[in-house]
Amino acid sequence: MVRDHAVKGANGIKLFSGSYQGQGKVAVLPLAIARAAVEEAHRHSLPVFSHPQNVDGVNVAIASGVDVLAHTVPQSPPWTDNFISQLNSANIALIPTLTLFDFEARKENSPDQEREAWMSKMLAELRAYAQAGGDVLFGTDIGYIDHYDTTLEFTLMSQAGMNYQQILASLTTNPARKFRYSDRSGHIAKGTDADLVVLGADPAHDLSAFTKVRFTIRSGKVIYPQK
Repeated sequence: MVRDHAVKGANGIKLFSGSYQGQGKVAVLPLAIARAAVEEAHRHSLPVFSHPQNVDGVNVAIASGVDVLAHTVPQSPPWTDNFISQLNSANIALIPTLTLFDFEARKENSPDQEREAWMSKMLAELRAYAQAGGDVLFGTDIGYIDHYDTTLEFTLMSQAGMNYQQILASLTTNPARKFRYSDRSGHIAKGTDADLVVLGADPAHDLSAFTKVRFTIRSGKVIYPQK
């Protein structure tokens, strides 16, 4: 399956190392299958993302050589220093997608107190990971959800203790390094790709400035001007 996706032009593979089955049950991807998928993906120079769901799913991601956790982990105890050390030793990056969990809770009409407790758990995971120097990449679950406004994501990342420099890095230098584009992307320098986002305000003063895009420039051409 991975080989078929590679031939068809995929630029990444996502594995559900832990798949929620409802009523608290999680199906965990067998390690042998995960390893085979990761090895084939890496053979085609494709990064592999994992949806872990619980600690067993994370352990499969670590043991199989997955590159990125696509979400924080809903069914997980608090992240200890030892647990985060395992993630860092395996060179696994994290895309928090915190807005996704707020969306899911509201979709299920969860009471505010329950939703806030769930979100606090997700924030605590990101806080522990970021404070330990983990590699955080910005991302959303657009396509599965239709919440296009990223303001809440930046706000939640800030509540998890990330400052504007760390959030900026999650948008630029971190993914460029993780996906091996640092020689031509992720920073502004002569000879690099002319892919730029021009903001209308300074995120050092207000994190919502990350959402105030004046221009998006791709290969030196403006592809989005603020109306």
